[in-house]
Amino acid sequence: MIKSMTGFGHFDLADKDRKISVEMKAVNHRYLDINIKMPKKLSYFEASMRNLIREYAGRGKIDVFITYEDYTENNYCLKYNREIAKAYLDYIREMAKDFSLEDDIRVSNLSRYPEVFTLDEQDIDEKELWGDLEKALKGALEDFNASRIKEGGNLKADLIEKLDEMLMDVSSIEERAPEIISEYRSRLYDRVKELVADANIDDSRILTEVTVYADKICVDEEIVRLKSHIKATKEALDGEGSVVGRKLDFLAQEMNREANTILSKTTDLFSSDRAIELKTNIEKVREQIQNIE
Repeated sequence: MIKSMTGFGHFDLADKDRKISVEMKAVNHRYLDINIKMPKKLSYFEASMRNLIREYAGRGKIDVFITYEDYTENNYCLKYNREIAKAYLDYIREMAKDFSLEDDIRVSNLSRYPEVFTLDEQDIDEKELWGDLEKALKGALEDFNASRIKEGGNLKADLIEKLDEMLMDVSSIEERAPEIISEYRSRLYDRVKELVADANIDDSRILTEVTVYADKICVDEEIVRLKSHIKATKEALDGEGSVVGRKLDFLAQEMNREANTILSKTTDLFSSDRAIELKTNIEKVREQIQNIE
């Protein structure tokens, strides 16, 4: 099943200790480009997160946004720095002596000086945190992939419809080809008859001219290749993996090449119109293919 490169995913994981929210969105890109915005605390897991995302996506510009809230009350430790407090006290008493001031220092005042008390964050359980983060990221990726698969189904239906229209145009050009030769032969015969008084026209010379003309405007090879490319495109739409989009893009280029050749060869208005319609649908197909992973 094909997947669109555009998509959106979201997942929230919350328990008594923490809440992790993961949101991701993607747009078209030739390769896989992953950008992750997250709290500094989670940066240690960036490589693991990127590897996990690669399991779900092969192409596209993917932006990931992660928010983290810690609910634990015992995650911080209050520390009393005795040596710093003693240094403050010694200098205050020295100042009081130097300037003959009253030594009115109180514990409540001393405790407010910088670094006397510090709040240190305790080490977190990385294995436990990664377990929660991985679960949240996988949930967002599943939601993300579901949206891409749904959009991919819509793209496939639209592409199949356009490919069927292209096949009808190719068949119309193929059916019209013998009629063009017959009409040319008839016009050539009538024209020669007008110019030559003798009613005995050299049929072999007429046949030679018609054969030369038929060879110039023959599009049999282009029609065969177009049918083959359309069939291959439909088969590729049932494929999987990030190579599908690239393969479809190549097939669209080849179909456009054959349509150009047909348009350059034909001198018939009907066939020219069908070839123009063919090129229009090929261009629409190429545009849609740019959205496929």
